[in-house]
Amino acid sequence: MSTTTSRFNHEKYQAFKPVNLPQRQWPNNMIDQAPAWCSVDLRDGNQALIEPLSVEQKMMMFKLLLKVGFKEIEVGFPSASQADYDFVRELINGGHIPDDVTIAVLTPARESFIKRSFQALKGVKKALVHLYNSTSKVQREQVFRLNKEGITKIAVDAAKVIKQCAIEQAQTQWRFQYSPESFTGTELDYAVEICNAVNDVWQPNAENPVILNLPSTVEMSMPNVYADQIEWFAQHIARRDAVIISVHAHNDRGCAIAAAEMACLAGAQRVEGTLLGNGERTGNMDIITMAMNLYSQGIDPQLDLSDIQVISRQVSQLIQMPVHPRHPYIGELVFTAFSGSHQDAINKCMKVYQEGDKWEVAYLPIDPTDLGRSYQEVIRINSQSGKGGVAYILEQALSIQIPRWLQVEFSQHVQQYAEIIGREVSADEVVELFKNKCMHPSDSTSNHGWQLMSYEINQQVDQQETIIVNIMNDSHESQLSGQGVGALDAFTQALGKHFERQINIVEYSEHAMQSGSDAGAMSFIRLEVDGQSYTGIAENKDVISASLNALLNAVNVHFSALEQSIMEKKVS
Repeated sequence: MSTTTSRFNHEKYQAFKPVNLPQRQWPNNMIDQAPAWCSVDLRDGNQALIEPLSVEQKMMMFKLLLKVGFKEIEVGFPSASQADYDFVRELINGGHIPDDVTIAVLTPARESFIKRSFQALKGVKKALVHLYNSTSKVQREQVFRLNKEGITKIAVDAAKVIKQCAIEQAQTQWRFQYSPESFTGTELDYAVEICNAVNDVWQPNAENPVILNLPSTVEMSMPNVYADQIEWFAQHIARRDAVIISVHAHNDRGCAIAAAEMACLAGAQRVEGTLLGNGERTGNMDIITMAMNLYSQGIDPQLDLSDIQVISRQVSQLIQMPVHPRHPYIGELVFTAFSGSHQDAINKCMKVYQEGDKWEVAYLPIDPTDLGRSYQEVIRINSQSGKGGVAYILEQALSIQIPRWLQVEFSQHVQQYAEIIGREVSADEVVELFKNKCMHPSDSTSNHGWQLMSYEINQQVDQQETIIVNIMNDSHESQLSGQGVGALDAFTQALGKHFERQINIVEYSEHAMQSGSDAGAMSFIRLEVDGQSYTGIAENKDVISASLNALLNAVNVHFSALEQSIMEKKVS
């Protein structure tokens, strides 16, 4: 083996230390209501864009967030960006903020930035000032080169400035929020210590609580460890009844949603995130997905996502990032089944489901129609698809329910076709293939095969029926007669006698095409003629006519196959 050190070297990393919480309670808890949501699309999401939003685009995003139902929206970083400052002023001067909505602004722990933030908020009815400073061990030691006392002093001094600025603008209803940035990399006892120090300045109470936001600024551990950190913090923070614990998860390990959900189990009451998870690096926690997760459990998410396709399209256009086709709840393919077994299960469940029932459909965690999606999008066909999916497509497109034996037969044609073209088979192609392979017309417009011209049925005393049938092939017309148990059996006997074939009905199925006085019927017949199987299908307003035509069509398939065999032998 080579002694050269690999650049892909796991030994440079160390495992995240677990939290000593032997009596943890959160794994036994359940989420039974939505947390308070705070959108940070206009701040955290915006700062992560290659091309930050203009003031006009920010207004479009703000109005979208209002439409979705957010009551807390972090609108920017007005002390650090003129565009953000101008946007905040337009929100206030233009009267764009509803009375039940609180806007929030972010500010670092620096006096000039804090005062600039309050200047931007002048005249607002109510607002949330969000203070932060970095508290993690690596930030303290390598970035700021300060000890814990120095970092705490920064936070406390800033809290005092915020309190004084709020007093000077007393006409506004103020709320305060503090984030020990990089909380997950901060020693838990120190996180509690610095948050208590800030609260000693702000003096929150149960009527006017402070928000302590505990961000997973960089996702450093499994989500259960984050939940342990939240529970430990909640157990040790002073003035617990005067504190709203908030979380802000990033997605570096791909677990931001799980981390936020587990944090709520552990005591978090508020969640920050963005629509579609836009944010620094791998992104922020996706509020849409977490909200829909709650929805799928029968919990009101307190957000209106019924127009989720419109919402996602607008967000995608504003942030100039496409929506992944596998994005939960939103992606083009998330309610789509290609697998034959999946399609069959969905098809069977959908036949059982009735409006008003509790949703229990295999492979579909929620009803796609709740989000404006169509059932036609659920099942799509490729070479991996099976009979259930094909049957579903035909039922949706033609309102026909083909029997199982025909599903098996026809799905093989579809699979062969998909393998030949090497791509997905559209619903229109499935329908056309079905018509070409299975539906053999027997009306007067046909140029080949036998056609049913007329028939007369006479019922006998012994429940036997006699049928007299006129059939035509090109210009040749023949009259047949037969007797049997029912018209179909009698016609079978007549055809066998006329063509000198042994004909037996192996499978038969029929169903109404629609309800009402104009209801039509479709009949499906599988015959065995001289030991070979043939399928016939026919539609007619009269059930008996549909059945007789289907039977004759199956016989036509037999003769067509016979002619083809003779031709092939001549060629060979």
